[in-house]
Amino acid sequence: MRLHIGGTEVKAGWKILNVQPGPGVDYIGDCSDLSQIADGSVDEIYASHVLEHLGYVERLPRALAEFHRVLKKGGSARISVPDLDVLCRLFIDPRMGVSERILIMRMAFGGQTDPHDFHYVGLAFDILCDLLGTAGFSKIERAGDFGLFNDTSLMQISGTRISLNVIAYR
Repeated sequence: MRLHIGGTEVKAGWKILNVQPGPGVDYIGDCSDLSQIADGSVDEIYASHVLEHLGYVERLPRALAEFHRVLKKGGSARISVPDLDVLCRLFIDPRMGVSERILIMRMAFGGQTDPHDFHYVGLAFDILCDLLGTAGFSKIERAGDFGLFNDTSLMQISGTRISLNVIAYR
């Protein structure tokens, strides 16, 4: 099984878990509780711009532990989050106008259009690696374009990619 966490785009070979029901959603639930999914039953996880919606004290570490639990040995998690390092650099760049700064702020704190669209944590590569390592992942590497779904993993602000894309291996 391949699991798209937080997704909405239906794609052959992928199951969707989302906190909100919708067309094509196979599992309704929070990514910090994957109890609907058996241990070691998932080949690949894809989670784009989901983890920043979780508090870093409890829910984020629990979600990463759940990712690790449901993945088969040798499975991988493709994760994309707003890159806090990049967002900070862009925000203080004097070339950014108000509209760009508002977009950067939204990427840092969430669009806040509904109760599920708030960001509780900012992640940079070293922080995400530490959290993934604590969850049990054996190898973590930066990645470019995953090329799997039409989502914010490729988003740019003023020509700069704002997502941190990583692959974590069980």
